[in-house]
Amino acid sequence: MGQAQVVPSVRSFRDPGGAVIRRGGRILRALNPEGAASLKQFLGTRAARQAMDCGKLVRSAPADPAEFPEIEAGWLIEHERIPFPSYPYEWPAEMLHAAGALTVELARSALQEGFGIKDASPYNVLFRGAQAVFVDVLSFERRDPLDSVWRAYAQFVRTFLLPLLANREFGLTPDRVLMSQRDGLEPETLYKWAGLRRWSPRFLTLVTLPQWLSGGESARTYRARTARSPEQAKFIVDGLLANCERRLKRLQPPPAASAWSGYLESKSLYSPEELAQKEAFVRNALDLARPANVLDVGANEGRFSFLAAQSGASVVAIDSDPAVAAAMWRRAAQENLDVLPLIVDLARPTPAIGWRNEECESFLERARGAFDVVLLLAVIHHILVTERIPLENLLDLIVEITREYALIEYVAPEDPMFARIVRGRETLYSHLTRDRFEAAAAARFELVRSARIGGLHRWLYLFRRRRETI
Repeated sequence: MGQAQVVPSVRSFRDPGGAVIRRGGRILRALNPEGAASLKQFLGTRAARQAMDCGKLVRSAPADPAEFPEIEAGWLIEHERIPFPSYPYEWPAEMLHAAGALTVELARSALQEGFGIKDASPYNVLFRGAQAVFVDVLSFERRDPLDSVWRAYAQFVRTFLLPLLANREFGLTPDRVLMSQRDGLEPETLYKWAGLRRWSPRFLTLVTLPQWLSGGESARTYRARTARSPEQAKFIVDGLLANCERRLKRLQPPPAASAWSGYLESKSLYSPEELAQKEAFVRNALDLARPANVLDVGANEGRFSFLAAQSGASVVAIDSDPAVAAAMWRRAAQENLDVLPLIVDLARPTPAIGWRNEECESFLERARGAFDVVLLLAVIHHILVTERIPLENLLDLIVEITREYALIEYVAPEDPMFARIVRGRETLYSHLTRDRFEAAAAARFELVRSARIGGLHRWLYLFRRRRETI
């Protein structure tokens, strides 16, 4: 066999200091001499070592160039692999807030050792479960000791503070900002939306005054401002970073509810006994499969995602509702559970975007073959009816995503929830019988076990991929 192909990550081309290279399951960074010199200095600082030790900065270590003779670099390092990369437009606002807080925290600690962050973008951050991890190590650079300007400040405002303000005041979720505008929001945009709110304290400092003063903006705004001493420069920059921390705290997204909040506890058809039966089936399936990676589709507030995480799996939990994704993240963060909640609709998954549609991979590109078990609990009838996706097409996609198992809850047309979402169009879906479902699944999976949930028109199935489909 020939040597594995080296695939450079197009996400790395923006930094002249080096590029990220994916080689099989390994993440490497090839640096030119200038980038190497700066990064070696930063990784040698106590701030970098402490951040890596507690998981807030991506763990990085020198790689052996002899292993990769085809890669030309002044210095080659290897990063830990974050289990499932995600992008800011897939996060609830709470995760954007956490990424902003981490950025400021690391900027303040690096400042004490003479380094600054030159790039304050949420794209510098990934999540390991619910924990934010800063991954763009080349964003750290040696500061001019007399420079009293944080030149990434305006970018931090556009990509963190203003989107969080828009979320808090207008309910605008990060995807509606960062999907189409990589560099966030301008004060001018929020000024037009604000109306009388532009006089409120939150808008006055972040939106109104910057808008009034923008007419005098020039290249001089971003030039170094020389302080009288290194101590004064550090004091000024640290004060600005502390101010960013205070503003972030004031923009903390409050807990929100939606029609799907608390669904299993108070709005579903399950009796306590039936819910316990469903939970026991899922536990037994996880005990059998022993998955390392799980995808929970339509996770709601994550009851079964957390079961999977407690069994030792790394879980990606997707739901199209921002409120339930936020609730999942808050619990996962509080309990330190390996659950990554994302706002993703499997029927309309996140597309590939960025330069040449190659900068940020689509959700499906990241998901294909990435999971040992895919959970689809009380969700496929929504995909079949609301999105009009043919059953066979949906099952084909599940085959692409799972490496081995799929745990599916089938909801029959006789089910009251099915009837509610059909809304008088019963004849269009009368063919979606249990026999039809089982026959379509049998063409793609081997049945491991199944059970009816109490007296409901709902059945649970644990399937294993047929070997010929692998």
